[in-house]
Amino acid sequence: MPVTMINAGKSVIIQRIAGTDDVRQHLAELGFVVGEKITVVSNNHGNVILQVKDARIALDAKMANRVIVA
Repeated sequence: MPVTMINAGKSVIIQRIAGTDDVRQHLAELGFVVGEKITVVSNNHGNVILQVKDARIALDAKMANRVIVA
């Protein structure tokens, strides 16, 4: 399921990154790689703030829907 469906405070593992090669590369540079544990800090109508490693990163709903988690 996309990370936009996860409630704030939950930690999940990235299973897949969808999108073009450029989109996947951009997200990988931000730390979104398969197998990485992320925590949803805030989820506001699909726009999310995520804790990835030691950084907090905001993604809009369109980009966040490409991060598939379990």
